[in-house]
Amino acid sequence: MSEDRVLIEVADHVASVTLNRPHKHNALDGAMFEAIAAAAQRLADEPGLRAVVLHGAGPSFCSGIDLGSLAAGDGGLDGVRAALAEVPPNRFQMPAYGWLALPVPVIAAVHGNCLGGGLQIALAADVRIAAPDARLSVMEVKWGLVPDMSITRTLPRLVGIDVAKELTYTGRVISGAEADAIGLVTRTDPDPLRAARALAAEIAGRSPDAVRSAKRLLDSSWTAEADESLALEAELQSALIGSPNQLAAVTAGLQKQPAQFTDPV
Repeated sequence: MSEDRVLIEVADHVASVTLNRPHKHNALDGAMFEAIAAAAQRLADEPGLRAVVLHGAGPSFCSGIDLGSLAAGDGGLDGVRAALAEVPPNRFQMPAYGWLALPVPVIAAVHGNCLGGGLQIALAADVRIAAPDARLSVMEVKWGLVPDMSITRTLPRLVGIDVAKELTYTGRVISGAEADAIGLVTRTDPDPLRAARALAAEIAGRSPDAVRSAKRLLDSSWTAEADESLALEAELQSALIGSPNQLAAVTAGLQKQPAQFTDPV
């Protein structure tokens, strides 16, 4: 996959997705954009998948866009503008938006630098576990740009609009500990990858039907009108009640044994 810029391993219903350009702190050049988007697309059709752990090889999660590489690529700045004019989500948005669109939970393990486009990819995960000393920033303003990798679908949902504006206007770098305090990450852990894998394994032990429905429910209803979100609750619950996986969950709970679930086709 694009010179192994992204590595994928699937075991026990969990996919481990590794951004693999460690000597560049996993900076995003054209090949990296393509590889990350392709990884999300592949996993959308992965049989038996129940959770994803997303992390970076080497010293950082992802240090953001490799501006020099993109500007020097095919078509130069005109090529970049052409990509931005594509019907959304465009090729620059897909490496983040692809994880939002994935039907199963995505857990980002954040360490080292998580800057600019790298942060936008992490924000697209359902859960972010960061090292306390990780460095996070909405950094685009430093280069005279706005964040444009689907951040409008993530950041304003996580923090107050005033906090989102302050981070975006200044581009200041904050620690994982501060990111936890303001709600930018879910929690901190000195070993975020270990913690992310443990959480993914826990999720993988739940009914895949219920988990997928829960992600759809929460993501779809976030800004919906009350009648729409309440109707979706009822629709999803009606499909789950009495289904084989729901009955398996009840049986397992009563017998205090691990459940045997059937994965969606």
